[in-house]
Amino acid sequence: MLRLIILLCLAALATVTYAYKNPYYAAGRSVNVHLFEWKWNDIADECERFLGPKGYGGIQISPPNENVILWAYNRPWWERYQPMSYELVTRSGDERQFADMVRRCNNVGVRIYVDAIINHMTGEPPENVGTAGNTAVFRDWYYPAVPYRAEHFNWPHCVINGIDYANDAWRVRNCELVGLKDLNQANEHTRQMIVNFMNKLIDYGVAGFRIDAAKHMWPEDLRIIYDRLHNLDTAHGFPANARPYIYQEVIDYGGEAISRDEYTPIGAVTEFRVGLELSNAFRGNNDLRWLVTWGPQWALLADSDALTFIDNHDNERGHGGGGGILTYKEPRPYKGAIAFLLAHPYGEPQIMSSFDFWDSEIGPPMDSTGNIISPAINSDGTCGNGWICQHRWRQISAMVGFRNAAGNTGVNDWWDNGSNQIAFCRGGNAFVAFNNNIWDLNQNLQTCLPAGRYCDVISGNKVGNSCQGKTITVGNDGRAQIFIGANDYDMMLGIHVGPESRL
Repeated sequence: MLRLIILLCLAALATVTYAYKNPYYAAGRSVNVHLFEWKWNDIADECERFLGPKGYGGIQISPPNENVILWAYNRPWWERYQPMSYELVTRSGDERQFADMVRRCNNVGVRIYVDAIINHMTGEPPENVGTAGNTAVFRDWYYPAVPYRAEHFNWPHCVINGIDYANDAWRVRNCELVGLKDLNQANEHTRQMIVNFMNKLIDYGVAGFRIDAAKHMWPEDLRIIYDRLHNLDTAHGFPANARPYIYQEVIDYGGEAISRDEYTPIGAVTEFRVGLELSNAFRGNNDLRWLVTWGPQWALLADSDALTFIDNHDNERGHGGGGGILTYKEPRPYKGAIAFLLAHPYGEPQIMSSFDFWDSEIGPPMDSTGNIISPAINSDGTCGNGWICQHRWRQISAMVGFRNAAGNTGVNDWWDNGSNQIAFCRGGNAFVAFNNNIWDLNQNLQTCLPAGRYCDVISGNKVGNSCQGKTITVGNDGRAQIFIGANDYDMMLGIHVGPESRL
């Protein structure tokens, strides 16, 4: 009997540990794309016309709740991170449009993950009206539309200093982040307002949440909030008793008072070191051959704990330890790093989809009245109107198909030249090669694929029974001649058993 009790307790602990770490993608799908500052109607359209057909698994959306309007700063992107209330009205759309987007995306197998701002409210901006028309009394910590009053915030009042990150976890979690009014998640009313907000979104059909500024909240308070959340809605295609996917923003490069490991028992964590290390490698500062051990051996989180990415909306602007991160502004190594991120099975990957910016403060493309301008879809499938849309770049969307074809297989048949040329298989389903040397890669390599002809999904699309790009012929022994020129447009090549590649 004692043995049975112990086994049941261990099983319960395992269930709790992994409860919030499954994104519940539709079958055969993977990869989450952050459609930064997109409108809800445009996201719904993009699910139906591109993300669904291309096999994307989900979308991280910008915060859907009311934020303060900051005309004094020409409506910067960060106004979305200063909540006024939990009403679902923003520049991206209203509650009806939000609900319609979630339904339409779920209908085509694409899940929605909400960027949840639950650490704080606004600072004390020069303007005092929100996107739903609500106001607040900033200096009294009074947000009537929630409602929050002074007793729902952390006291005594303090603001985080830079030195606090190294040696004072209490101040990092209880003081204000850049002057934003810091909610007390240990307060029962505060908890309930947050839980009500998140449950409303779950009931509309969202699959989970990115928890903004998780490092600035106590893990024990977050656990209570998470455990009060509803199960995912089976009416939207989720299995019974499915818990929301939760990935927590914890920037941890080491040497701080707060560790990412404090948050892995309650959910997944954003693994910022992935972007740093892969940016370093694909810029040529570290040999690609060392990636043979890619994963936890690089002091990264365990596979099931990690939300992985090259860049996000913060570090592409140089914030959050973003120095040295590859972005869309360096397309060749950036696409190479993303291709490796998606080709390798480690972690749950996310792709950034940006708007063009020259100033790190600038908001999304907008008209003279502050309305977001929709992305234009060009004849070649790229975006216009100031939108970058990396998720539509052929090399990136093709690697989503590659990852889907690879499935749950591991890495095998690794090859490298002792420098910056590498290749590996994913089981018997897919093969990828990279050349970051200044000389050509021209090798007969084991692809692990069935004999036949394949289109390289990086250099061009498959059209009928021919390839727009390179054609690779695999022999009966699984081997093929692989060529990636040092001056080729892209530094990688990928083939797989899926219909987009196999002739």
